[in-house]
Amino acid sequence: MKKLLFFSFLILFGCTNLEENVLDETSASGLTDRQAADGILVPAYALLPNIFQHTTYFALQEISTDEAILPYRGGTDWGDNGIYLAMQAHTYTSTDPNIRNTWNLILQGVSRTITALNALPTLKDPVTKAYIAEARGMRAYYSMLTLDLWGLVFVKDDLGANSKILRGTEAFEFIKSELLAIEPDVQANVGPGRISKGAVWGLLARLYLNAAVYRDPYGTPAFKPEDMDKVVEYTDKIISSGQYALAKEYFSIFDSDNHTNKELIFAVDQRADLNGHNRMAYFSLSGDQFPLPAYPAANGTDGPGITSDYYQTWAKAYAPADPSVDPRFHKQNLSIYTNPADSCVAADNFNVNRGILRGQQYGLLRVNGAFLKCPDGKMKVGKLFSASRNKPTLPVNFTEKIDFTVEGSNYSSGYRVEKYEFSKKSTSGRNFGEADLIIVRLADAYLMRAEAKLRKGGGEAAALADVNTVRAARTARGTPPPALTAMNLDLLYRERGFEFYWEMLRRSDMIRFSKYEDTWTEKTNKDPKKRLFPIPQTAIDGASNLPGYLKQNDSY
Repeated sequence: MKKLLFFSFLILFGCTNLEENVLDETSASGLTDRQAADGILVPAYALLPNIFQHTTYFALQEISTDEAILPYRGGTDWGDNGIYLAMQAHTYTSTDPNIRNTWNLILQGVSRTITALNALPTLKDPVTKAYIAEARGMRAYYSMLTLDLWGLVFVKDDLGANSKILRGTEAFEFIKSELLAIEPDVQANVGPGRISKGAVWGLLARLYLNAAVYRDPYGTPAFKPEDMDKVVEYTDKIISSGQYALAKEYFSIFDSDNHTNKELIFAVDQRADLNGHNRMAYFSLSGDQFPLPAYPAANGTDGPGITSDYYQTWAKAYAPADPSVDPRFHKQNLSIYTNPADSCVAADNFNVNRGILRGQQYGLLRVNGAFLKCPDGKMKVGKLFSASRNKPTLPVNFTEKIDFTVEGSNYSSGYRVEKYEFSKKSTSGRNFGEADLIIVRLADAYLMRAEAKLRKGGGEAAALADVNTVRAARTARGTPPPALTAMNLDLLYRERGFEFYWEMLRRSDMIRFSKYEDTWTEKTNKDPKKRLFPIPQTAIDGASNLPGYLKQNDSY
């Protein structure tokens, strides 16, 4: 029986035991086996944009670290019963809705891959072999997420069976075996939005690099030389394939049209008119920053900023120069910042600045819901004030200080991040995103290889060369970051913070580099048990009729 695209989900045991009601071919007629295969595979990827939202995977991977902090703005906004304060302070609990929503979405993704793996073998089109490999690859990827976040993996092949729960070495070995099994069968040139050979190599490299943490999540990571050799093996395959290239313009990697950017290896494929959201671009901007002349309702939300602790890593690295000498730190798109006379900008040429935003902000001036224009019809730009917060005389002036104090929780507190381009199709600021959200890119292959060589020992020169290769590539605006002259694990950790900030890698990096128990801003909790998140209470309750089946993680 041909199983098609149409699915409904009955989620039992808090998304632990997942049952799918799959409609057969009587629900649609005239489909070829190839069309049916396409329809079966698509749902395995479809939830990725939801997983990669500001209040799901981003919140867990970034707001739990020194890279992002979200206080009660103005004492009220983004309160949400204190969940963002708890995420920063490592006092999160099993009832946290963002943790629960992330869990549910990832396990629904697992369920959809199992549905595909049961349905695809019934089809006779030659493409089904590669599609089965992709579905297994997506199951392995979702399993990597659950292992990284909660320290466990759910395994089943029969839709009607309960999943077997694996932890530690067993979980690592399962994911490894799945990725190794599909490597010969996945296609090489399907684009960054699907599981390709490059994606498999990237995921294997990441899996081996984190193997010490996954085998013993609460202990001091013991990195095995043979694991590091595997990291080098798979990153070598990516780098030597000739299929990928480092981008000259750093921020082009995060532009709305980045689907064809050759630095991307594996990414969340977003389409504005289909599944795209603009949350990564709108989340940190001020509510008085309006990036689109065509849409006066599309603005920011005064969400998280970067901590002073993280900012100081930039400041100290480049002192006495300003960190903006590194083109990854900032890109100025509005000349009014350096030339106050440039207060009229053609609508087609208006773009907000990118990267880390500091100090007084300038932009489109909105009065009574409409943007002001210059006499020649161009858009009027000028100094922004907090009019949307009913404080029309308070400048939108981003400060370094951001914390849970009254002063540190103001609407303008904290330097902000505008890494992904604000989608020009986003009518509200929240919707119609079209930038692919990156999971693995070529720079990570270089820096994973550098880390593996350092951890094995004796690879300082090779690691330095890899890091400097990435730095030297960013030449689009003139001088790239200056070459480093030495390399060690502390410098590499800092470099990963410069290259991958807000790309949802920071928590995993901090754990691997033994930094997650450090103190920063509002975080003093040093409990290593907080490396894993609590299993949502809804899942624990849902599995209560199976004694001993789903055990809560330690310390919760």
